[in-house]
Amino acid sequence: MIRSIILDAVRNEEGTRCNSRIGRSARWLLQFGLTLSLLLILGCGGGTPADEEPQAPAAEEEQPRGLSMNKEGVSDGYVLFAPLLSGTTYLINNEAEVVQLWETSYAPSGSVYLLENGNLLRTGRQPDVPVFNGGGQGGRIEEFNWEGEVVWEFEYFSEDYLLHHDIEVLPNGNILAIAWEAKTSEEALKAGRNPDAIPEAGIWPDMVIEIEPTRPKGGKIVWEWHLWDHLVQNLDPNQDNYGDPSASLGKVNINGDRRVEEIDPEELEQLKALGYVTEDTTQEDLSSDLFHTNAIDYNAELDQIALSSPRFNEIWIIDHSTTTAEAASDRGGRWGRGGQILYRWGNPQAYGRGAELDRQLFAQHDVRWIREGAPGAGHLTIFNNALPSPDGEYSSVFEIEPPVNSDGSYIQPETGPFGPAEPSWRYEAPDKYSFYSPFISGASRLPNGNTLVCEGAKGRFFEVTPEGEMVWDYSTIYSGNIRNPDGSFPHPVGKATYAVFRATRIAPDHPALAGKDLKPLDPQPEAVPGPVPAEEE
Repeated sequence: MIRSIILDAVRNEEGTRCNSRIGRSARWLLQFGLTLSLLLILGCGGGTPADEEPQAPAAEEEQPRGLSMNKEGVSDGYVLFAPLLSGTTYLINNEAEVVQLWETSYAPSGSVYLLENGNLLRTGRQPDVPVFNGGGQGGRIEEFNWEGEVVWEFEYFSEDYLLHHDIEVLPNGNILAIAWEAKTSEEALKAGRNPDAIPEAGIWPDMVIEIEPTRPKGGKIVWEWHLWDHLVQNLDPNQDNYGDPSASLGKVNINGDRRVEEIDPEELEQLKALGYVTEDTTQEDLSSDLFHTNAIDYNAELDQIALSSPRFNEIWIIDHSTTTAEAASDRGGRWGRGGQILYRWGNPQAYGRGAELDRQLFAQHDVRWIREGAPGAGHLTIFNNALPSPDGEYSSVFEIEPPVNSDGSYIQPETGPFGPAEPSWRYEAPDKYSFYSPFISGASRLPNGNTLVCEGAKGRFFEVTPEGEMVWDYSTIYSGNIRNPDGSFPHPVGKATYAVFRATRIAPDHPALAGKDLKPLDPQPEAVPGPVPAEEE
């Protein structure tokens, strides 16, 4: 009876249970029992008081698109975003009026940034990419001036590597970018990967590259960090990287992920229809994208990089002050540990210092430092996508304060997991389940203490106060209809036809806006409805 209740609770409205994250929730609940799961939920805090029963999610209703709230207390300024199925990037004011837009023929792979000189930096999804096929795939970066002209473009794709998801602009104008690199099945086996988890096509570990632009086209790679250089495994003493993950906190257990289970063709088609994977995704693709690093951020004061790996349900911080050679080792750099992980949080089970119930991150996105001048400066915010419960999954925004020593280095625990034990702040919807995005999404702390949240799958942006009161709420009316050369969509569609990877608040005194005409465009761009999936055409 309990098994039936739990399985029913984690199925979505289409009745499918093939989503890997939903499946993980079910196994978790079955393993530890309904009682322990309820205790975990009550410990999560947030919008639902502990003495109230959370409301089970009702049948999902289509939220009206457009501006639904603009209350006193909202931050002044503008919001920048790029729909995943569109070549257009929009800048809107608090009345949801478009004041500026940029056009390209490429869908975004993920993030877009407004530079201090007023230019737009935008990731792009390169069509017909060889080898790599996964969520957030990209291959190119474009820079546009305010008038919409391309002033720089950079391509980075081949059979050996591919840019994906996110980029970050450094103070010197260089750009940090996440990329996959291809490793054969033989290389994966030699590195200690579980043979049962190695697809024939091999695996795609992540790397970080620093690009020095050479305008108007191209760039020089001036620094690299490869996750492949910092692995550990305790499965096979006859292979490389053998050791104890719990004693190797600066390394990633190559078998520490939660594996994507084999699914039959019909279930894979359901995943595609729901928008969890792209239309041309194969089972091999799901297994090859081992880490799926989906966010990168930079702290100039510390000269550190933050990364998010949703497949390991962890965030990692590494040292950027190293040389490329030091970044491949465990020595050197400001913090003396080369390219090893300085700090990690979210899933101690991944490094052998916890159980499933100790896990706090679930398929998370958008780790970033809170900037100077905003409450909580120096802390990290994280969009926690898919927290499980008996009644379904829901999303939350976490703020955490990494514990540090007097010299600013992160505390390496002798036993147990990295701290903190709990977030210092979190946001969840009052009814818990109305705020849910199973993929993409982000959040950022604003100078007035509010937090801007992008509920990415729905293309919804809202701003909440420190007390959790919503003061601004907008669901974009702009989708798109960009297609790949074979006619497929560049990103998952399903119900997520208005999906946006991330939204960014641009303050009115941002240097990029100095001297710019920010009157609403007249006429305003017409609404762009989401495309109809092929099976409904």
